[in-house]
Amino acid sequence: MQRAVVGFFLDQQDHWVAELECGHGVHVRHDPPWMIREWVTTKAGREVRLGSSMECKRCDEERDAS
Repeated sequence: MQRAVVGFFLDQQDHWVAELECGHGVHVRHDPPWMIREWVTTKAGREVRLGSSMECKRCDEERDAS
């Protein structure tokens, strides 16, 4: 399910997590060569992504469980 990004925070291992409008979080690691997300490494890059949509697997799981 697509949800809007409302913020970002660092988890306990200092990995960036996108906070979604539903309250769930999605890791947005920049971990080359597997994941190329250079935008997450700067404040400006993260700010550009505010309001964009990301897939929330937890919302999908909750919907499928009901």
